[in-house]
Amino acid sequence: MTAPQRAFIFDMDGTIVDNMAFHTKSWLEFFSRRGHTVDADEFFRRTAGRQGHEIMRTYLGEHITKEDSVLLDAEKEELYRELYAPHLEAVAGFDEFIAKAQEADVRLAVATAAPPANIVFTLDGLDLRRHFDAVVGAADVARGKPEPDVFLLAAERCGAAPADCIVFEDAPLGVEAARRAGMRCVVLSTTLPATAFAEFDNVLCIVRDFSELNIAELLSGSPANN
Repeated sequence: MTAPQRAFIFDMDGTIVDNMAFHTKSWLEFFSRRGHTVDADEFFRRTAGRQGHEIMRTYLGEHITKEDSVLLDAEKEELYRELYAPHLEAVAGFDEFIAKAQEADVRLAVATAAPPANIVFTLDGLDLRRHFDAVVGAADVARGKPEPDVFLLAAERCGAAPADCIVFEDAPLGVEAARRAGMRCVVLSTTLPATAFAEFDNVLCIVRDFSELNIAELLSGSPANN
């Protein structure tokens, strides 16, 4: 019998790159220009993993159409890229981790709420795109996290069943999306402490960065640092 195809599916922001503080800062600046004062911690809890048009409607009103938000979101993302560009780098251990995964015949995918320009900025800026079998972003799915669409599409494009996928995430909405997709999850504590994920039963382990992960243990479903 042929072994099932396994896949690792990575959220991008806050997981491949430790950038969520810059995203939050750019959102706060964006809303400040429009006369809105937004608390940073509360903002992250409400919005991490959501698509830009969803965030726009949450804070600017339900009258904002998806078409209107495209222009507004482009302004916000330009702010973000200006802020983060001098700091762009992968989370510690990521390059080594994906190299070992490929040696183990694990397919790799990115599944992110980011718009196309930010995917280009990050994956091409770090020369990472060539390593992935699939890249799925906000433009590819109608619903953002916590809906499972982005992870299910990534799994389909990798030729892997949901049960044979492991998602790498940094936000509760993303972990919930993985749970709804029927996928186990590794949490990167780049953004929130471990206590923020206590309610989830699909979390295999919580680590600071990829250097703490052992591929063989992870694929066996029993990582040592859980």
